Amino acid sequence: MAQLRIALAQVNPTVGDLEGNRSIILESAREAAGEGAHLLVLPEMVVTGYPVEDLALRNSFVSASVKATHGLAADLAAEGLGDLPVVVGHLARREGPGARYGQPAGAPQNAVAVLHRGRVVLTSAKHHLPNYGVFDEYRNFVPGDTLPVIRVRGVDVALMVCEDLWQEGGPVTACRVSGAGLLVVLNGSPYERHKDDVRLELCQRRARETGAALAYVNMVGGQDELVFEGDSLVVDSEGELLARAPQFTETLLVADLDLPEGASAPDAARGPGHHGTGTDGEGPEVDGLRIVRRTLSATPVDPYPPRAGTVTPRPDPLSDTGEVYRALVTGLRDYTVKNGFDSVLVAVSGGIDSALTATIAVDALGADRVHGVLLPSAHSSEHSVGDAEDLAARQGFATRTIDIAPTVAAFEQATAGADVPLTGLAAENLQARVRGTLLMALSNQEGHLVLATGNKSEAATGYSTLYGDSVGGFAPIKDCWKTLVWKLSHWRNDEARRLGRTPPIPENSITKPPSAELRPDQLDSDSLPDYTMLDAILDAYIGTDRGEAELVFAGYDPALVRRVVRLVDRAEYKRRQTAPGTKISSRNLSRDRRLPITNRWTV
Repeated sequence: MAQLRIALAQVNPTVGDLEGNRSIILESAREAAGEGAHLLVLPEMVVTGYPVEDLALRNSFVSASVKATHGLAADLAAEGLGDLPVVVGHLARREGPGARYGQPAGAPQNAVAVLHRGRVVLTSAKHHLPNYGVFDEYRNFVPGDTLPVIRVRGVDVALMVCEDLWQEGGPVTACRVSGAGLLVVLNGSPYERHKDDVRLELCQRRARETGAALAYVNMVGGQDELVFEGDSLVVDSEGELLARAPQFTETLLVADLDLPEGASAPDAARGPGHHGTGTDGEGPEVDGLRIVRRTLSATPVDPYPPRAGTVTPRPDPLSDTGEVYRALVTGLRDYTVKNGFDSVLVAVSGGIDSALTATIAVDALGADRVHGVLLPSAHSSEHSVGDAEDLAARQGFATRTIDIAPTVAAFEQATAGADVPLTGLAAENLQARVRGTLLMALSNQEGHLVLATGNKSEAATGYSTLYGDSVGGFAPIKDCWKTLVWKLSHWRNDEARRLGRTPPIPENSITKPPSAELRPDQLDSDSLPDYTMLDAILDAYIGTDRGEAELVFAGYDPALVRRVVRLVDRAEYKRRQTAPGTKISSRNLSRDRRLPITNRWTV
């Protein structure tokens, strides 16, 4: 057996910031070298950030990524870090003829590169390209056809990228045939509720299938609607968990492994790249992939006392509310910071949605960067204004009050003068649109990012006003059902009590019946079913694509099902015009679910 100290850099790159990402990689290499690591691995597409979407189709961007990757190798050597092999994900081009996949040479690829002694010594591309949910990788990349195996300190290490681990065959089969002692997987795997346990089980199963220890490195941070939680981990060849990184935190996870020494590769594996080590070159094709071997260091390290593995505890997977909350904080923080905003603006109404949104903002950015606005109308209750002021006082963010009644009256007078008096829903929506206009005016004047406060139940059923309460540049709780909003609010207050602090959300905001307060004595229940029942139907219809008949068969009232389905289907045009928001479910209302607006299919 041979020893190997591997370092997994769980970092937060930014799409398109090649210089900033370069600094992150170099700092990770310095830290890994200081820890005595023999191999450093960083996440999928760390050079460019991920996902790059259609930036991959810009030749200038691909060229910049390739240049940056080669420059990184030189930078590492210049800093005296050249002997440390560094594995990075980057955007590359397909080399050689592309007839095999019907793609020309030079087509973009989601690739992995091995940097050593000032050079890029090996590149390979992701083989399985995900094309579901939020992923469109068949649009942006062409697949790779090799499995790279590098020999590091006498250990054979196979490399693959994210989806290659999730799919049967291909790289998994080739890894088993290669005889590698360690499988390293570079990932840009977005957060979803309950996914960490699925991920761990997958890594354990693949380790047993390949007969290799497995090191899984994932990025952290937010990118538009996606958030990455890290959860990097290492398991041995039997699937036993050896090391695990914390969620939503940048960290360097270091693990000492006992691994089998690499044997001489069979003669069939030797090829034009053979350098007399018995390992370098290209082998035969295995399940559509060629195994490509390179030796970086053939001699095992002298025996040393290994460190104990660090395994960060995970909360009870059946009570993941706190994990979701941290995902929402991470998503909002990075969207705000990475897009250059210094502050956010929240319309605080005294209701639960705006209270939770403001609380997430304070936790993400600090109270000094959160600005609240109270926008009472003629129908706003005293307790709503009081609850909003209480919320701000508990958390220490500044507020201002703008009475919208005179502005609403001016609009009503103008339309009445045109012989179009506003009544009913038109009058209600006018109030919401006046609020939206004022929020955007303050944003334009002072540079704040406006946060939309709507939840997933409202977005699903269209219970919002376009250009009114739906305005904003980011919607932190957009992927949270109303019932989850209450759970998150209870959790955040309970967490404050556990730490001996003042609960940030007024109890009255949590317990009072929700209302838009656009007419006297209005309640959400006037227009929508009970949220517990509504969310259950919505989750089944949207989350699993069950039709009306299936929902009725499951026991839901036929008239209620029909009503909810019609609300969802008619609101598609509204959802197309809403702000992005952090994805925390397996099926959000954005790229996970793409339906035509003009659509007569109703079952």
